[in-house]
Amino acid sequence: MQESSNNKAKDIFENDILGSVQNFLELGIHFGKGEKEIHITIGLILLLFLAFLFTSFVLKWLRVFFTRKMQTDDKLKFISVFKFIRYVVYLVVIVVTMSAAGINISILLTASAALFVGLGLALQELFQDIIGGIFIIIDKSLSVGDIVEVNGKVGKVFEIKLRTTRCITRDDKVVIIPNHKFISETIYNYTQNHKTTRETVRLGVAYGSDVNLVTKLLEESVIDEKGILKSPKPFVVFEDFGDSALIFAINFYISDSFSDPRIKSAIRYKIDAKFREHNISIPFPQRDVHIKNS
Repeated sequence: MQESSNNKAKDIFENDILGSVQNFLELGIHFGKGEKEIHITIGLILLLFLAFLFTSFVLKWLRVFFTRKMQTDDKLKFISVFKFIRYVVYLVVIVVTMSAAGINISILLTASAALFVGLGLALQELFQDIIGGIFIIIDKSLSVGDIVEVNGKVGKVFEIKLRTTRCITRDDKVVIIPNHKFISETIYNYTQNHKTTRETVRLGVAYGSDVNLVTKLLEESVIDEKGILKSPKPFVVFEDFGDSALIFAINFYISDSFSDPRIKSAIRYKIDAKFREHNISIPFPQRDVHIKNS
Protein backbone atom coordinates (compact mmCIF):
# COMPACT_ATOMS: atom_id res chain seq x y z
CA MET A 1 0.00 0.00 0.00
CA GLN A 2 2.81 2.37 0.90
CA GLU A 3 4.69 1.44 -2.30
CA SER A 4 1.59 2.24 -4.39
CA SER A 5 1.30 5.63 -2.68
CA ASN A 6 4.97 6.37 -3.39
CA ASN A 7 4.57 5.49 -7.07
CA LYS A 8 1.48 7.67 -7.30
CA ALA A 9 3.28 10.58 -5.69
CA LYS A 10 6.25 10.05 -8.03
CA ASP A 11 3.96 10.11 -11.09
CA ILE A 12 2.29 13.29 -9.89
CA PHE A 13 5.72 14.91 -9.32
CA GLU A 14 6.97 13.88 -12.79
CA ASN A 15 3.76 15.12 -14.42
CA ASP A 16 4.12 18.44 -12.62
CA ILE A 17 7.72 18.79 -13.84
CA LEU A 18 6.82 17.83 -17.40
CA GLY A 19 3.88 20.20 -17.33
CA SER A 20 6.08 23.04 -16.09
CA VAL A 21 8.72 22.35 -18.75
CA GLN A 22 6.04 22.21 -21.46
CA ASN A 23 4.49 25.47 -20.25
CA PHE A 24 7.95 27.08 -20.23
CA LEU A 25 8.68 25.91 -23.80
CA GLU A 26 5.31 27.26 -24.99
CA LEU A 27 6.08 30.76 -23.69
CA GLY A 28 6.59 33.26 -26.48
CA ILE A 29 4.85 35.53 -28.92
CA HIS A 30 1.58 34.52 -30.52
CA PHE A 31 0.01 36.58 -33.27
CA GLY A 32 -2.60 35.99 -35.94
CA LYS A 33 -5.92 34.17 -35.70
CA GLY A 34 -7.21 30.75 -36.64
CA GLU A 35 -5.20 28.88 -39.24
CA LYS A 36 -3.05 31.95 -39.79
CA GLU A 37 -1.93 32.08 -36.14
CA ILE A 38 1.86 32.00 -35.74
CA HIS A 39 3.64 30.99 -32.52
CA ILE A 40 7.24 32.08 -31.85
CA THR A 41 8.03 30.19 -28.66
CA ILE A 42 11.05 29.37 -26.51
CA GLY A 43 10.75 25.77 -27.68
CA LEU A 44 10.95 26.85 -31.32
CA ILE A 45 14.02 28.99 -30.63
CA LEU A 46 15.72 26.11 -28.82
CA LEU A 47 14.84 23.78 -31.69
CA LEU A 48 16.33 26.20 -34.20
CA PHE A 49 19.48 26.52 -32.09
CA LEU A 50 19.94 22.74 -31.91
CA ALA A 51 19.28 22.42 -35.65
CA PHE A 52 21.90 25.11 -36.37
CA LEU A 53 24.38 23.42 -34.04
CA PHE A 54 23.93 20.03 -35.69
CA THR A 55 24.04 21.53 -39.20
CA SER A 56 27.24 23.45 -38.40
CA PHE A 57 28.90 20.27 -37.16
CA VAL A 58 27.89 18.32 -40.30
CA LEU A 59 29.01 21.11 -42.65
CA LYS A 60 32.35 21.47 -40.90
CA TRP A 61 32.92 17.71 -41.15
CA LEU A 62 32.04 17.76 -44.88
CA ARG A 63 34.40 20.68 -45.51
CA VAL A 64 37.29 18.90 -43.80
CA PHE A 65 36.45 15.65 -45.60
CA PHE A 66 36.46 17.21 -49.10
CA THR A 67 39.50 19.47 -48.59
CA ARG A 68 41.82 17.07 -46.78
CA LYS A 69 43.73 16.15 -49.95
CA MET A 70 43.40 19.44 -51.85
CA GLN A 71 46.26 21.80 -52.57
CA THR A 72 46.23 25.19 -50.85
CA ASP A 73 44.87 27.18 -53.84
CA ASP A 74 42.12 24.65 -54.59
CA LYS A 75 41.24 24.48 -50.90
CA LEU A 76 40.77 28.26 -50.67
CA LYS A 77 38.56 28.22 -53.78
CA PHE A 78 36.44 25.36 -52.41
CA ILE A 79 36.00 27.13 -49.08
CA SER A 80 34.79 30.28 -50.89
CA VAL A 81 32.10 28.30 -52.73
CA PHE A 82 31.31 26.32 -49.58
CA LYS A 83 30.49 29.55 -47.71
CA PHE A 84 27.73 30.30 -50.22
CA ILE A 85 26.43 26.72 -49.98
CA ARG A 86 26.45 27.00 -46.19
CA TYR A 87 24.17 30.07 -46.26
CA VAL A 88 21.70 28.24 -48.52
CA VAL A 89 21.74 25.17 -46.23
CA TYR A 90 21.08 27.33 -43.15
CA LEU A 91 18.11 28.94 -44.89
CA VAL A 92 16.70 25.50 -45.75
CA VAL A 93 17.22 24.34 -42.15
CA ILE A 94 15.26 27.34 -40.84
CA VAL A 95 12.35 26.69 -43.20
CA VAL A 96 12.24 22.93 -42.50
CA THR A 97 12.53 23.38 -38.73
CA MET A 98 9.77 25.97 -38.56
CA SER A 99 7.57 23.82 -40.77
CA ALA A 100 8.21 20.79 -38.53
CA ALA A 101 7.28 22.90 -35.50
CA GLY A 102 3.82 23.47 -36.98
CA ILE A 103 4.30 26.96 -38.43
CA ASN A 104 2.66 27.56 -41.79
CA ILE A 105 5.65 28.75 -43.84
CA SER A 106 3.50 29.78 -46.79
CA ILE A 107 1.96 32.53 -44.65
CA LEU A 108 5.39 33.98 -43.85
CA LEU A 109 6.47 33.73 -47.49
CA THR A 110 3.28 35.43 -48.68
CA ALA A 111 3.62 38.19 -46.10
CA SER A 112 7.26 38.72 -47.05
CA ALA A 113 6.77 38.60 -50.83
CA ALA A 114 7.12 42.36 -51.29
CA LEU A 115 10.18 42.40 -49.04
CA PHE A 116 11.78 39.56 -51.03
CA VAL A 117 11.12 41.37 -54.32
CA GLY A 118 12.71 44.54 -52.96
CA LEU A 119 15.70 42.66 -51.62
CA GLY A 120 16.05 40.80 -54.91
CA LEU A 121 16.23 44.05 -56.86
CA ALA A 122 18.57 45.70 -54.36
CA LEU A 123 20.89 42.69 -54.17
CA GLN A 124 20.79 41.81 -57.86
CA GLU A 125 24.38 42.89 -58.45
CA LEU A 126 25.51 41.09 -55.29
CA PHE A 127 24.08 37.81 -56.58
CA GLN A 128 25.73 38.46 -59.96
CA ASP A 129 29.06 38.85 -58.17
CA ILE A 130 28.53 35.61 -56.25
CA ILE A 131 27.56 33.67 -59.39
CA GLY A 132 30.57 35.19 -61.18
CA GLY A 133 32.82 34.09 -58.31
CA ILE A 134 31.48 30.54 -58.51
CA PHE A 135 32.09 30.42 -62.28
CA ILE A 136 35.65 31.74 -61.83
CA ILE A 137 36.41 29.11 -59.21
CA ILE A 138 34.80 26.20 -61.09
CA ASP A 139 36.11 26.81 -64.63
CA LYS A 140 39.47 28.19 -63.39
CA SER A 141 39.35 31.13 -65.82
CA LEU A 142 41.31 33.14 -63.26
CA SER A 143 43.96 32.09 -60.77
CA VAL A 144 46.02 33.74 -58.06
CA GLY A 145 49.16 35.16 -59.69
CA ASP A 146 47.52 35.93 -63.05
CA ILE A 147 48.24 39.30 -64.67
CA VAL A 148 45.01 40.97 -65.83
CA GLU A 149 44.05 44.27 -67.42
CA VAL A 150 40.78 45.89 -66.34
CA ASN A 151 39.72 49.34 -67.53
CA GLY A 152 43.28 50.10 -68.66
CA LYS A 153 44.78 49.09 -65.30
CA VAL A 154 47.20 46.15 -65.12
CA GLY A 155 47.29 44.18 -61.89
CA LYS A 156 48.43 40.88 -60.40
CA VAL A 157 45.69 38.79 -58.76
CA PHE A 158 46.52 37.98 -55.13
CA GLU A 159 43.11 36.98 -53.75
CA ILE A 160 39.91 35.53 -55.24
CA LYS A 161 36.84 35.69 -53.01
CA LEU A 162 33.25 34.72 -53.61
CA ARG A 163 32.14 38.31 -54.34
CA THR A 164 35.30 40.17 -55.36
CA THR A 165 38.76 39.63 -56.80
CA ARG A 166 41.67 41.69 -55.51
CA CYS A 167 44.67 42.74 -57.57
CA ILE A 168 47.75 44.81 -56.83
CA THR A 169 48.78 47.29 -59.51
CA ARG A 170 52.28 48.16 -60.68
CA ASP A 171 52.26 51.19 -58.38
CA ASP A 172 51.36 49.03 -55.33
CA LYS A 173 47.71 50.02 -55.16
CA VAL A 174 44.98 47.46 -54.53
CA VAL A 175 42.14 47.21 -57.05
CA ILE A 176 38.95 45.46 -55.90
CA ILE A 177 37.08 44.05 -58.91
CA PRO A 178 33.46 42.79 -58.60
CA ASN A 179 33.36 39.25 -59.97
CA HIS A 180 30.47 39.91 -62.34
CA LYS A 181 32.85 41.96 -64.51
CA PHE A 182 34.72 38.76 -65.39
CA ILE A 183 31.58 37.26 -66.95
CA SER A 184 29.99 40.40 -68.42
CA GLU A 185 32.99 42.36 -69.75
CA THR A 186 36.13 41.71 -71.77
CA ILE A 187 39.07 41.20 -69.42
CA TYR A 188 42.63 40.71 -70.70
CA ASN A 189 44.42 37.89 -68.91
CA TYR A 190 48.10 38.07 -69.85
CA THR A 191 48.99 34.75 -68.26
CA GLN A 192 45.94 32.55 -68.89
CA ASN A 193 47.78 30.09 -71.14
CA HIS A 194 51.33 30.53 -69.84
CA LYS A 195 53.54 33.03 -68.04
CA THR A 196 55.46 34.10 -71.18
CA THR A 197 54.22 37.20 -73.02
CA ARG A 198 55.49 39.11 -76.04
CA GLU A 199 56.14 42.80 -75.54
CA THR A 200 57.03 45.58 -77.99
CA VAL A 201 58.97 48.82 -77.99
CA ARG A 202 57.97 50.94 -81.00
CA LEU A 203 59.86 53.96 -82.39
CA GLY A 204 60.51 55.95 -85.54
CA VAL A 205 63.80 56.94 -87.23
CA ALA A 206 64.46 59.69 -89.74
CA TYR A 207 64.01 59.06 -93.45
CA GLY A 208 67.38 58.28 -95.04
CA SER A 209 68.62 56.26 -92.03
CA ASP A 210 70.41 52.95 -92.65
CA VAL A 211 67.58 50.49 -91.96
CA ASN A 212 69.95 47.52 -91.63
CA LEU A 213 72.00 49.39 -89.02
CA VAL A 214 68.80 50.36 -87.19
CA THR A 215 67.74 46.69 -87.12
CA LYS A 216 71.14 45.63 -85.77
CA LEU A 217 71.16 48.29 -83.03
CA LEU A 218 67.64 47.39 -81.93
CA GLU A 219 68.56 43.72 -81.64
CA GLU A 220 71.69 44.59 -79.63
CA SER A 221 69.64 46.70 -77.23
CA VAL A 222 67.68 43.68 -75.97
CA ILE A 223 70.21 40.83 -76.18
CA ASP A 224 71.74 41.21 -72.72
CA GLU A 225 68.87 42.95 -70.98
CA LYS A 226 67.87 41.31 -67.68
CA GLY A 227 64.40 39.76 -67.74
CA ILE A 228 64.26 39.16 -71.50
CA LEU A 229 64.15 35.52 -72.59
CA LYS A 230 66.73 34.13 -75.00
CA SER A 231 64.12 31.81 -76.49
CA PRO A 232 61.93 32.69 -78.29
CA LYS A 233 64.45 35.02 -79.84
CA PRO A 234 63.75 38.80 -80.04
CA PHE A 235 63.06 40.13 -83.54
CA VAL A 236 62.68 43.48 -85.31
CA VAL A 237 59.77 44.46 -87.57
CA PHE A 238 59.90 47.33 -90.07
CA GLU A 239 56.27 48.26 -89.63
CA ASP A 240 55.53 51.20 -91.88
CA PHE A 241 56.54 54.38 -93.67
CA GLY A 242 55.15 57.04 -91.36
CA ASP A 243 54.40 60.70 -92.10
CA SER A 244 57.60 61.87 -90.43
CA ALA A 245 59.58 58.68 -89.74
CA LEU A 246 60.29 55.06 -90.60
CA ILE A 247 58.42 52.99 -88.01
CA PHE A 248 60.27 50.07 -86.38
CA ALA A 249 59.31 47.73 -83.52
CA ILE A 250 61.56 45.53 -81.44
CA ASN A 251 59.64 42.50 -80.14
CA PHE A 252 60.86 40.40 -77.22
CA TYR A 253 59.56 37.85 -74.72
CA ILE A 254 59.47 38.06 -70.94
CA SER A 255 58.21 35.75 -68.19
CA ASP A 256 57.05 38.51 -65.84
CA SER A 257 54.54 40.87 -67.42
CA PHE A 258 54.20 42.71 -64.14
CA SER A 259 57.72 44.18 -64.49
CA ASP A 260 57.10 45.16 -68.12
CA PRO A 261 57.43 49.00 -67.73
CA ARG A 262 60.87 48.76 -66.08
CA ILE A 263 62.19 46.44 -68.82
CA LYS A 264 60.85 48.69 -71.58
CA SER A 265 62.36 51.74 -69.91
CA ALA A 266 65.80 50.09 -69.75
CA ILE A 267 65.57 49.16 -73.44
CA ARG A 268 64.68 52.73 -74.43
CA TYR A 269 67.72 54.02 -72.54
CA LYS A 270 69.95 51.63 -74.48
CA ILE A 271 68.34 52.49 -77.84
CA ASP A 272 68.81 56.21 -77.24
CA ALA A 273 72.48 55.72 -76.34
CA LYS A 274 73.18 53.50 -79.37
CA PHE A 275 71.38 55.83 -81.79
CA ARG A 276 73.36 58.84 -80.49
CA GLU A 277 76.59 56.88 -80.90
CA HIS A 278 75.78 56.06 -84.55
CA ASN A 279 74.16 59.44 -85.40
CA ILE A 280 70.69 57.99 -86.02
CA SER A 281 68.01 60.54 -85.22
CA ILE A 282 64.51 59.98 -83.91
CA PRO A 283 62.43 62.72 -85.56
CA PHE A 284 59.41 64.51 -84.19
CA PRO A 285 56.31 65.19 -86.35
CA GLN A 286 56.95 68.01 -88.81
CA ARG A 287 54.97 69.86 -91.44
CA ASP A 288 56.25 72.10 -94.21
CA VAL A 289 54.09 75.17 -94.83
CA HIS A 290 54.37 76.92 -98.17
CA ILE A 291 52.93 80.46 -98.46
CA LYS A 292 52.05 81.68 -101.94
CA ASN A 293 51.76 85.36 -102.74
CA SER A 294 48.84 86.19 -105.03
